Amino acid sequence: MAVAATPEPSEIPEETGTVTTAVPARLDRLPWSRWHWMIVIGLGTVWILDGLEVTTVGNIAGRLAEEGSGLPITSAQVTGMAAALYVAGACAGALFFGWLTDRFGRKKLFITTLAVYLGATALTAVSFDVWWFFLFRFLTGFGIGGEYAAINSAIDELIPSEYRGRVDLIINGSYWLGAIGGALLSIVMLDTDIFAANIGWRLTFALGVVLGLVILLVRRNVPESPRWQFIHGQGDKAEALVSDVERQVEAEKGRKLPPPAGEITIHQRKSIGFGLIARTVFTKYPKRTVLGLALFIGQAFLYNAITFGFGAILTKFFDVQVGHTGYYFAVIAAGNFLGPLLLGRLFDTVGRRIMISSTYILSGLLLFVTAWLFSQEVLTATTLTACWCVVLFFASAGASSAYLTVSEIFPMETRAMAIAFFYAVGTAAGGIAGPLIFADLTESGVIADTVLAFQIGAGLMCAAGLVAVFLAVKAERRSLEDIAKPLSTVDTPTAPAG
Repeated sequence: MAVAATPEPSEIPEETGTVTTAVPARLDRLPWSRWHWMIVIGLGTVWILDGLEVTTVGNIAGRLAEEGSGLPITSAQVTGMAAALYVAGACAGALFFGWLTDRFGRKKLFITTLAVYLGATALTAVSFDVWWFFLFRFLTGFGIGGEYAAINSAIDELIPSEYRGRVDLIINGSYWLGAIGGALLSIVMLDTDIFAANIGWRLTFALGVVLGLVILLVRRNVPESPRWQFIHGQGDKAEALVSDVERQVEAEKGRKLPPPAGEITIHQRKSIGFGLIARTVFTKYPKRTVLGLALFIGQAFLYNAITFGFGAILTKFFDVQVGHTGYYFAVIAAGNFLGPLLLGRLFDTVGRRIMISSTYILSGLLLFVTAWLFSQEVLTATTLTACWCVVLFFASAGASSAYLTVSEIFPMETRAMAIAFFYAVGTAAGGIAGPLIFADLTESGVIADTVLAFQIGAGLMCAAGLVAVFLAVKAERRSLEDIAKPLSTVDTPTAPAG
């Protein structure tokens, strides 16, 4: 008989008993309701803030570098060093808050991370020197990175399996609603006939704080994840919460809910050792780990390394005025949001493997075509924007599916930390090195340099798509506990026949 390996003493979790529960099945069989809309609005809207942040900084780079902005900084420093620090902060924040999220719960952390974001953004608005601007760009990213880990884990655990794919994609894609807002907002804020050169960009950050405060008010009503509660010794709270939601849904729909599909028996634990989490991700699920890394590196490089410099490309190669770049960016941001919005349902019906691989590969191929057209100097600012709009329609759906994938293919106890790890590694590869390299390529004013950046992004997207062809997990319409059994699960022995 095989004997299980004995964990190290530091990795033995503190258990609080064994419990059998139908909470996961009860959550998955809920029809869509007002309660689910509250979850989406309270948690999902934070991506709008991220989109507003990144787009605003990209569009105000030219204004910040001008005389009289109140900040002695160059455009390359904004799109290069400041961008890299923002992403570095996001990576660090994801890992730090991801660990805390798995340990102390989703709700505590998605309140804390938003507070960090709000404070850092407010202090960015009063920047008086380059070091101050850099410091609070890092801390703003620190809060946003924590949001990715806390929010994605909570959303997937609260949304029914039938809708999980499309909801996750649309929520992650809502980043681009913020990008549209940031692009259009920058047009007004950079107009020196309305605001002085040293005031407009500061008010832009201040408006982000106001939006964040509104989200914080809604978020207070979002509950803790019942899935997290029943594993961490709070089974009574989980049962009470789900029972209350069921009463609300039955009253709203005017009918009784069907019985849940099954139960699960688990050892309740107050904490999970980091070593156990690491071994689970890398040893038990190595193919899923490769898949997650491929998807995140591909999309992170495309977005953080290339689209961040879109405004600089327009001004450098097509002589577009700094104050007008927002119009062009609003168009490609709309294409980005329409991708997850229109394709999201197919991830739940056609399936994860086909949709993930096809969106990655197709967007990569279209980007190669765009790079070739750019090299032939046949594009204008308008036609380049149109090409990007088509590329990013598919790329955005694929990028959003990367977050969906890593949040559903690993066990419940490791979910937030898994999201944090893949986000940090993938984003560091494409989002820290990428902006630094791409800022130099754009500043050179040489067409071949920019074409090279496009080709690198396209190649990585295609490679990630090929990985998904072979390794993507069939997760559509399946319970999270079915896709990856919780580490705390108690295997119930089957009685012998006869």
